[in-house]
Amino acid sequence: MTRVDFYHLQNQPLELILPKLLEKAYETGKSTLVKVGNDERVEFLNGVLWTYSDNSFLPHGSKKDGNAELQPIWLTSGDDNPNISSLLFLVDGAKVDSDTLVKFERVFNVFDGHSTEALEQARSFWKEVKSLGHECFYWQQDNNGKWSCKNT
Repeated sequence: MTRVDFYHLQNQPLELILPKLLEKAYETGKSTLVKVGNDERVEFLNGVLWTYSDNSFLPHGSKKDGNAELQPIWLTSGDDNPNISSLLFLVDGAKVDSDTLVKFERVFNVFDGHSTEALEQARSFWKEVKSLGHECFYWQQDNNGKWSCKNT
């Protein structure tokens, strides 16, 4: 079964959180796929990952950059997995079906807690993956930016 982690954004936007989460994923040595809601946001987040810190570097790319098989982190709005990732991030309302979900070791569903639509989509996804027997974990950020698991 796949482990699915739900990250409920409340205090900081995706642009600040995603690079930090991807740094942790990159440290595992496993390839990562970031599925984004649309192509424009793919390129926006691609740019964010190049500029988010003067002290860090995350090797990554998108269709615009090419060489997907060489990228440890790949951003896409499609259903492709060209860098053969075992970790999947779903952001900006990106979805995945149950057949695709099981191809990943771990899935991170990062959603905007200020959007009613995003909250409903996350609840629905939680119910779906839970009913299929996957492990689900719900993470919430405190006022200091520290993540804590709320369902243990």
